[in-house]
Parts: sequence; C-alpha cells; structure tokens
Amino acid sequence: MRHKKISKKLSKQKRKKQPELRNQAVSLILHEKIITTKVKAKLLRSVTEKLITAAKKQNLTARRKLISYLPKMGAVRKLMDEIAPRYKERTGGYTRIRKIGVRKGDGAEMAHIEFVS
Repeated sequence: MRHKKISKKLSKQKRKKQPELRNQAVSLILHEKIITTKVKAKLLRSVTEKLITAAKKQNLTARRKLISYLPKMGAVRKLMDEIAPRYKERTGGYTRIRKIGVRKGDGAEMAHIEFVS
C-alpha cells in the first residue's frame, strides 16, 4: 500500500531512480535550465532546493554534504560560489517549472526547469 508515500515511483526502483536524479541535478546546476518530463521536474525541484538550502550555510559540513551527493566537483563549486550567494536573502522557491507541451513519441508532458532570477 502507498498510504502517505510522498515520492513518485517513475516506474523504477530507488537504486535506479537515485543516480538519474543526481545526474539531472548536476545538469541543472551547471546549465541552469534543462528540459525534462513534468514528473521528473517536480522530483528534481525538491532535490535541488534542498541542495541550495544546504549550500547557503557556506561551511565545511555543507560542502561535504554536497560532495557526497553530487558526482561532479564543478557542480559543487558552482553551487557554493555562484548559485547559493544569489539566493542568500530568499527562503525558498529557487526553481521554476514551466510546461512546454507533450512529447511526440509517447505523449509525456514536458517541462522546462530553471533557476529563478
């Protein structure tokens, strides 16, 4: 039963879903906007906002937490040095999801996910 389960399944097991979310988080951090399905964008938003909130603390513990989650050091550097200071005064809502239509092949709803300026 799925009573009070928050996470979406994405037709995958957790061990297969987690690396995909990590890689998408790295892509979002490095490129600052990506195109993905609407459901994946919603999952990615929760992951990314937690990472930004941790990076805003600007201490060694936060850096180590980001290093353990993100597979690329360039993403950690950009998150700590550029993105987190940009949102220093903001308490949340760092990303925006805009729907862009359906994918031609399978009819999946597509969306842009990007950082709020």
